Amino acid sequence: MKIFAYLRVSTEHQSESGAGLSAQEVACKKWAENQGKSLSGTFIEEGIGGATSLDKRPALLRAIDALSKGDILLVSRLDRLSRDLYGGIIIEEAVAHKKAKIASVAGEGTENEDPASIMIRQMIRVVAGFERNLIKLRTKSAMAAKKLRGERVGHIPFGFRLGQGKLLEPNPEEQAILVKIRELRMEGMSMREIAEQLNHRKIFNRGQRKWNHESIRNAMKKIAA
Repeated sequence: MKIFAYLRVSTEHQSESGAGLSAQEVACKKWAENQGKSLSGTFIEEGIGGATSLDKRPALLRAIDALSKGDILLVSRLDRLSRDLYGGIIIEEAVAHKKAKIASVAGEGTENEDPASIMIRQMIRVVAGFERNLIKLRTKSAMAAKKLRGERVGHIPFGFRLGQGKLLEPNPEEQAILVKIRELRMEGMSMREIAEQLNHRKIFNRGQRKWNHESIRNAMKKIAA
């Protein structure tokens, strides 16, 4: 029997907290030692959310591929594998297909296949999914509030700059370009034609990047707004 550890963090903040990679690795090594074993391999994934599908998690795919009959895929907590009920079931089935098992340092019933253990695992993922959606809702509300206050939300849109107090204010040079785009559009030019015209006149996008039809389209949205 071999034991393979899978470690995952989704954010830089998590890396520095108790759920960080080093903390997970220490917990997994100690668990393996208590079984009289050492880790046969460690697979690490950074910047990957718990709801990310299996096909977009290369380290986890490699970990599952390394498993043989009787091996264990070890995680510090079950939510390191998945925070999504459906995604968690897919991962469990992939591991079972290799005739291996999943173990959790936190002892969340991953090694047992009785109805009660299965129900516990599913409940854990349902709660994790609820927490994830709750965080998304809070983030969305906070971003909306910042937008109402005129504060920066995400990248600075073309035509604006960051003023004092983190408030957006019009960028005169870029606003002049938006006016030119509006004028060319009113002349009946297509997005591609406008891009070609601006590039020909050496009137470039932010960072001296050349325009294309998509960047013109995005700029037009700012005009409409």
